[in-house]
Amino acid sequence: MTQTLSPQEIRAAKLADPKKRDRDLADQLGISEAELVAAHVGHGATRIGAHPDDVMPKITALGEVMALTRNQSCVHERVGTFEKYQSGKHAAMVLGPDIDTRIFPKHWTYGFAIETQTDAGVRRTLQFFDAAGDALQKIFLRETSNHDAWAPLVEALKIDDQSDSITVEPRMPTERAKMDASKRDVLVEKWKRMTDTHQFNLFTSKLGMNRLGAYRLAGSPFVRRIEPTAITQWMESVSQKRQKVILFVGNRGNIQIHWGTLDTIKTMGPWLNVLDPSFNLHLRTDHIAEVYVVDKPTKRGAAISIEAFDVEGGLIFQCFGQRENDDDTLDTWHRILDALPSLQEEVA
Repeated sequence: MTQTLSPQEIRAAKLADPKKRDRDLADQLGISEAELVAAHVGHGATRIGAHPDDVMPKITALGEVMALTRNQSCVHERVGTFEKYQSGKHAAMVLGPDIDTRIFPKHWTYGFAIETQTDAGVRRTLQFFDAAGDALQKIFLRETSNHDAWAPLVEALKIDDQSDSITVEPRMPTERAKMDASKRDVLVEKWKRMTDTHQFNLFTSKLGMNRLGAYRLAGSPFVRRIEPTAITQWMESVSQKRQKVILFVGNRGNIQIHWGTLDTIKTMGPWLNVLDPSFNLHLRTDHIAEVYVVDKPTKRGAAISIEAFDVEGGLIFQCFGQRENDDDTLDTWHRILDALPSLQEEVA
């Protein structure tokens, strides 16, 4: 993917097309987004530490921010304050009523603090990337943020290496569906005995399968394949019925979670958007290749999700119904999912 461009050439390309999004410009130039950002070190960007243990506890001082996590097909933007951080060698998390994330620290390789002049004034962001130069999470200050905390935070996180170029690794390919048809009976038996959704990845991995492979193999009554075009119907129904959801979007290094309703739904070309005051979602519907309604048993009853995958087998998003209280049986959520059309070839 990466071609040789000097930092000066990269900055010149940005100056020539300042309104183009960094991700799109990087693709156009044949470089990673992190390389584009790094070229601006000393020109509005500062290299900072990237390990979540160092970063996340300090971000709380910024107050209300907008946190953005995305993959190739979906952008998840949540407004709120970074609150309780729980460290972990393999998985860490930020827990709070507004910002809720699951973090995989080994992928957090590069960090930058960026100040950009815009027509509306200075825009301040923290951006974190993996070893391939792909964005894991971006944090944008808002008018309501504590801007006085910005300079001390950047100074505290600043690293000695302030070079304006980085070396990136080849991007890891998306894992395709993995299954073993000879083990379907074992898969089904273990599925029946689940008491917690977190058990799913453990036993499928031990069987030599992954999420998508297990879904394709298990079939009814645990999995129902849905028409990909029904995603718009699903989202509009959730909005109209004011059904609260738990919506996960992530990448290799970060998963971001929205709790609540999806109120304002707008379609713009291939993009299906949620445009609410504290939550925005931008979903490329033309990237959706497979959609499943998945039923996993738990101690509290069935946890039924809708999950979308791209053509390479990558998970685009996962969404569950959110209970209002312990007695909520999520009847509205189940009716919304039941109304979605099954894939015709499976019906046949």
